[in-house]
Amino acid sequence: MPIASPDTWNDQLAPSLDDFARLAREAFDALPEPFKSAAGDVVIRVDDFADAETLASVDLEDPFDLTGLYHGFHIGERDGFGPAAEPSRVFLYRRPILDEWCERGDVGLAEIISHVLIHEIGHHMGLDDDDIDAIEAED
Repeated sequence: MPIASPDTWNDQLAPSLDDFARLAREAFDALPEPFKSAAGDVVIRVDDFADAETLASVDLEDPFDLTGLYHGFHIGERDGFGPAAEPSRVFLYRRPILDEWCERGDVGLAEIISHVLIHEIGHHMGLDDDDIDAIEAED
């Protein structure tokens, strides 16, 4: 099979924030039902990068090191008698996700977006990174 000429990429654009939002919505809609129900009212937001304050809060300097972040109280910490003070949010960071996708080259972009989304919703459910990794290893 011939290798594509670099010229064939002249008309290609990086997926936009809207493209990422669509892929994240598709990933959310495809979640297994117990996981999807537990996600509840989580707001999914797509930004190019985390801001400096967010990076500092997780002890990172390089904005390419953060692909996603959960912000809010996990469901086990919420007051059962009222709503959370503000909605729980999952942030997906487009540029670091694109960078990971390009560097890996072995999985599709939608798969990486789905992985980051599931990871951050896991935090919403009160799971830590080790719990999430163990669940993913079972699949």
